[in-house]
Amino acid sequence: MIIDPLYLFVFAGLFTPGPNVILLTASGARFGLRPTIPHVLGVAAGVGITSGLTAIGIGALLLAVPTLKLALQVLAVAWILWMAWKLFRSTGVAGADTNDRPFTFIEAVLFQWVNPKIWIVGLAAVSGYGSDLPAHLEALRIGSAFSGINLAVCTFWAFAGTLLAYLLTTPRAWRVFTTGMALALAGSGIMVFFA
Repeated sequence: MIIDPLYLFVFAGLFTPGPNVILLTASGARFGLRPTIPHVLGVAAGVGITSGLTAIGIGALLLAVPTLKLALQVLAVAWILWMAWKLFRSTGVAGADTNDRPFTFIEAVLFQWVNPKIWIVGLAAVSGYGSDLPAHLEALRIGSAFSGINLAVCTFWAFAGTLLAYLLTTPRAWRVFTTGMALALAGSGIMVFFA
């Protein structure tokens, strides 16, 4: 049985820490696996759509039009830093703040449009692992690979967060966790300009 190298590349690209991994791990720890499922499904769907669109040329357009790329970067940084600030200000414990909740499906889908890691991994996959299929079939191939693999990756990280919550037994432990996750998220936002 031969595994398409695209799948290994996509797995490695999506499993490594980035904004989605940080947010899903934090959500799993703070809210549990069941409330985080819409977030997981939204990321998987959004990543599939974004990478599929990259395969039909949207990613190349971003590279060709620097102003468009800069606008996307600024929007991405603003959104990521806002989420990091919210995470930093949270107590970590679900229910402590009545406005605190996990991402919805739609929020998670929309975030993928400004998630720089998805654009970068998508562009690399299209340029390094493309096939001779017609554009619409190539978009389907790339999008379904990203979506399917990311569903497993997202579920893993959300579940890892739920297990991590068992170690967070004091308010201080939660504070250290949420601060660390917020700083990691902010760092991933700043890295947008170095991609």
